[in-house]
Amino acid sequence: MVHQEEEGPWVFDTRELVRRPGTMQTAQHVVTLKDLIGTDVMGIQPGQQVKLDLRMESVVEGVLATGSVKATATGECVRCLDPISTNVDVFFQELFAYPDRAAHHREVGADDEQDEQRELVQDMMDLEELVTDAVVTTFPFQPVCREDCPGLCSNAVLT
Repeated sequence: MVHQEEEGPWVFDTRELVRRPGTMQTAQHVVTLKDLIGTDVMGIQPGQQVKLDLRMESVVEGVLATGSVKATATGECVRCLDPISTNVDVFFQELFAYPDRAAHHREVGADDEQDEQRELVQDMMDLEELVTDAVVTTFPFQPVCREDCPGLCSNAVLT
């Protein structure tokens, strides 16, 4: 069973997996959001529940987190300003490196500046930033209620 720590709803204890390649644990967890995930135009609102299915696998470099996030995002149409709602179902996968492995990669210059490597902190894995990044990048830049939405001035006559 995966232990969840009191440090936050997105923090998971990996001590049972650490340095034991091939070991795996799964978890299903529901997080009630305290903060918005998204933007002013579209997001998962505070108070909403996010369902997390998680698989954690010990590998030589660290712990590989694979999972999915399910929730409902709300916002407004950028054309007519009507409220909109959409189901969010996002897959993620990320390696959380052991601190010594990450330090070695930095020393030898193996990491490109653009490759931000996530690390385990005292054998704890914090998924909040990973989940936020995965979810927000799936939102449309300009959400619409329907593709042929005429917008606010659909009855206006152009002269």
